[in-house]
Amino acid sequence: MKYAYRLGKAMMLPVACLPVAGLLMGLGYWIDPVGYGTGSLAAAIMIKAGSALVNNMSLLFALGVATGLADEQDGTAALASVAAWLVIQNILDTDNILLLTGGRTDPYSFGSIHNQMIGIFCGILGAYCSNRYRGAHFGRGLEIFEGRRFVMIAAVGHAAVFSLLLLLIWPYFYRASVYIGTSLLDTGPVGVGIYMFLNRLMIPTGLHHALNSVFWFDLAGISDLNHFWSGAGTYGQTGQYMTGFFPVMIFGMPGAALAMYRAAPKEKRKMAGGLLMSAAVCSLLTGVTEPMEFSFMFLAPGLFFLHAFLTGLSGFLCAALPFRIGFNFSAGLLDYFMALNSPMAENPQLLWPLGIIFFLLYYTVFYFCIIKFRLKTPGREE
Repeated sequence: MKYAYRLGKAMMLPVACLPVAGLLMGLGYWIDPVGYGTGSLAAAIMIKAGSALVNNMSLLFALGVATGLADEQDGTAALASVAAWLVIQNILDTDNILLLTGGRTDPYSFGSIHNQMIGIFCGILGAYCSNRYRGAHFGRGLEIFEGRRFVMIAAVGHAAVFSLLLLLIWPYFYRASVYIGTSLLDTGPVGVGIYMFLNRLMIPTGLHHALNSVFWFDLAGISDLNHFWSGAGTYGQTGQYMTGFFPVMIFGMPGAALAMYRAAPKEKRKMAGGLLMSAAVCSLLTGVTEPMEFSFMFLAPGLFFLHAFLTGLSGFLCAALPFRIGFNFSAGLLDYFMALNSPMAENPQLLWPLGIIFFLLYYTVFYFCIIKFRLKTPGREE
């Protein structure tokens, strides 16, 4: 548990740079909501700048975790983590999978290997190799391989072995995620709720992309996202696999941020508020929730499970109600206003009463649990 706390604290460094990424992307999409940067140079720069960070969260987590867990802060652990990350990404590149497996494995399943969990693993590996091997000595004639140089060798070796392990087991995890998604089809609002619950739980592994592909795209013939925007769906059904995210991202996450801010000691609220409030605004405007979720995911994993449950509850309620809305980027306020003109939008005004309920629900549940169980959320660390 103590190591999990150290890991959670180490992740605060990369998490701190994510809100600005989400805000840049949101502002870019607001400037050019149709062309996504093709119709405005300013929008294109903002979207590309923000996506450079969001799309490389895995690498950011590798650097941040390695720096936070290393005994010596001279950059060795951080460099080792980057070396390990590059090895894994290149060995398991989709173009390389066909060569390694002789065409027996579908390379598409490795499209989600670029995820935060791999970054966290590389960060842990870089710190471990630095802490353990930086003092290695091999005697006369082998000095060139000693110390920090051997840290890099060890990190690369460990990463290569781990890549081979992932090569064998990752397709099974991916196919299991797709199977779970397809088994939830035709189960109504309950299935929608279970999907959204699992979607949040899978965020760190990147396997939520496999689950999303079942419902949002054409993997199982649903294509909820594309049909919502093209108007080719079924009114009253299309959009149900996206709607439930809106009350959570626009209202729930800010409620959770306020709860964590209020639960922090007064002398630490200013520090905690800088992270929490910027992450809340990012979630509200753009629907990018990772800055908020990773701020408590490892510090207080019980809260993350409750967050997943509440997201599932939102999905169930929105699917049961005559409420349908969709998104292009994510379920933030910017996408909500753009979706109002879609022919598939049904009773979009229901977001506001539902959103207020989820703001109060998130605030109450988070604040009670933090105080009752003395959880180590931002500002409450030792």
